[in-house]
Amino acid sequence: MSEAPVKKVEGITKESTQAMIDHAMEIYPEKARKKRAPHLAPNEGEGACVKSNRKTVPGIMSARGCAYAGAKGVVWGPIRDMVHVSHGPVGCGWYSWGTRRNLVTGVNGVSQFAMQFTSDFQEKDIVYGGDKKLRTLLEEAHELFPLAKGISVLSECPVGLIGDDINSVAKIASKDLDLPVIPCNCEGFRGVSQSLGHHISNDTIRDHIIGTREFAEPETPYDIALIGDYNIGGDVWSVKPLLEEIGLNVKAVWTGDGELEKIAATHRVKLNLIHCYRSMNYMCRVMEEKYGIPWLEFNFFGPTKIRESLRKIADFFDDTIKEKVEAAIAKYDPIMQAVIDEYRPRLEGKKVMLYVGGLRPRHTVNAYADLGMTVVGSGYEFAHGDDYERTSVEMPEATVIYDDASEHELEEFVNELRPDLIGSGIKEKYLFQKMGIPFRQMHSWDYSGPYHAYNGFPIFARDVDMAVNSPTWKLVKAPF
Repeated sequence: MSEAPVKKVEGITKESTQAMIDHAMEIYPEKARKKRAPHLAPNEGEGACVKSNRKTVPGIMSARGCAYAGAKGVVWGPIRDMVHVSHGPVGCGWYSWGTRRNLVTGVNGVSQFAMQFTSDFQEKDIVYGGDKKLRTLLEEAHELFPLAKGISVLSECPVGLIGDDINSVAKIASKDLDLPVIPCNCEGFRGVSQSLGHHISNDTIRDHIIGTREFAEPETPYDIALIGDYNIGGDVWSVKPLLEEIGLNVKAVWTGDGELEKIAATHRVKLNLIHCYRSMNYMCRVMEEKYGIPWLEFNFFGPTKIRESLRKIADFFDDTIKEKVEAAIAKYDPIMQAVIDEYRPRLEGKKVMLYVGGLRPRHTVNAYADLGMTVVGSGYEFAHGDDYERTSVEMPEATVIYDDASEHELEEFVNELRPDLIGSGIKEKYLFQKMGIPFRQMHSWDYSGPYHAYNGFPIFARDVDMAVNSPTWKLVKAPF
C-alpha cells in the first residue's frame, strides 16, 4: 500500500510547466494576461505559489459561484431540521436546489425539510420592498411546518440592492414565533466567490446559534464535533461510524444531515474535527478562542490518509482511543489492500487533473496515489493562500497549480498534459467528455458516493476505474 504520493513526474519540469502556462495566456490581451499570470504557476513544493481570492478578470469564463451559493448550498442548506428560505427571485433557489446531494435522514416535512422555500420576489417587491412579504412567509412556514427547529433567511442579490432589512424582520419574527429565525446577508454580488458566503454563514452561526443550547447527555472526555462534512452522497454516514468505532462520541455534525440544537451545543465538545477547512475554519477558530476547543484538520480520502488522520486524532486522547485506532487500522488495512490489488493494475501510471473547490484538490491527491495514479495539475475555484500552502506539499514537484482557472486555460492544459482522467464540476464535465476524456464530477461524486472513510474508498476506486477503463472511450477519438 502506497505510503506517500509521487513527488516527481517524468517529463514535467518547472520550465515545461511555465512554457505551457505562457502558451495558454498568449490569447489574452496584455492587461488580462498580466492579471492572470500570478494565478498560474508550477508547484514549488512549499508555500502558496499562486495568488488567490481575487476578483475574476472580466471576460474570463470562470466556474465560480456566489456568496449565496456558499451560504445556502454549502453551510446552511444541509441542516435537515430547519426551513431554509431563499429570499429573492425564484431562479437562484430553484436552480440550486438539490444539486449538491446533501443527503438527509428523517421524514420530509416532519423531521427534515429538504425542500425549496422561496419568497419568489416579483417586480412589485423590488419597487415597494419585500420585508412585509418576508414576514408573511415566515409566519406561513411556521404554520405549515411547526416541527421545524428554526428558519434561515438567505438573501439573494435584489434584497441587498434595494436595502431591505431582513435582520429586523427576522428578529421580530423570532420573538413572535418563539423560534430561531436566522438572517444571513449573503447576497450573491458580495465578495469575489462563494467563499465569502461560507464566512458570512459562519458569522451568523457565531452570532445567533452557538452557545444557545446544551447537550442532553452528560459530558465525556471523548465528545467531538464533525465539522465541514456536508454528507455528499452519504459521506457523513461513512465517517461517523468510523469515529464511533474508535471510541469517540460524535455530538454534532456541521452541517451534513445536521441538527440545529446539536450545532448550538457544540461549544461543549472536547475537539473539533474539520474536513472542509475552507468553509468552516472560521467557526473552529471562534470556538478555539472563545471556548478553548482545539481543532484538527483531517483527511479521510484513501487508506493512506485515513490511517495518518486516525493516528493524528488519537494523539489528542488517551491510550484507550489509541488502542482502538490501531485495532481499526489492523481491521481495515487488509480490506483496503484487496481493493488496491483489484484496481491498481488497471490504473497504474494514469494521470489525473483536478479543478474543484473546498478540500478536494488536495485531499484526493493521495487517494489517487493509492491507486497508482498521479495528479499532474490541481486548482481551486475559490481558495485562499492557506489552501494552496496545504496543496503544494501534496502535489508532485513542478506540476501546474491554477487558481480560478478559465475554461480556455483548462482546455490548453489538458491538450498539453493529456490526462487520463479529469475530476472537476458540472460546468467542465461535458466539454471534456466531448473531447473524449474520462471525467468524474467531483463536487457531487457524479451521483455516486460516499467517497469518505473506509466505506467510501472501494466506491471511489470502482468509479475511477469505471470512468478511465470504460470501453466507450475507444469509440471516441480525442482531439490530441
